[in-house]
Amino acid sequence: MKPTKIAIGSDHAGFEAKEKAKTELASLGVEVVDKGANSLDSVDYPDFGAAVARAVASGEVERGILVCSSGIGISIAANKIPGARAALCWNEETARLAREHNDANVLCFGSRFIGPEQAARMVRIFLETDFAGGRHTQRVEKLSALDNK
Repeated sequence: MKPTKIAIGSDHAGFEAKEKAKTELASLGVEVVDKGANSLDSVDYPDFGAAVARAVASGEVERGILVCSSGIGISIAANKIPGARAALCWNEETARLAREHNDANVLCFGSRFIGPEQAARMVRIFLETDFAGGRHTQRVEKLSALDNK
């Protein structure tokens, strides 16, 4: 089931890619909650990674999208929040597998490595792909159990 409400965030390095992703999301009819950054002024990626992950984990939104220069730092920040399963993706296939196999609820990518057209395709795939369940369910349950340890 395609989500209807998502949170999006970035640091300054991902700001322009975030703004382009918002346009793609609007074309898909998805409500977007923008958690910042709001400009190209230098900011700290952990603040925005945590804000989006908290929105997802709390149920405020169904999924999240995060962008920084490499995607690495912001994905680490998001994964510190219990209930977030942030996946750093670098192409369409990893975005699909993140959903199908890992039930990822936050898509992360690096603006330095992913162009706008590829980012739009990844966003679309991430939103339209369902969790496959089956043999993957037990593994995702083990990931969730780690949040409580």
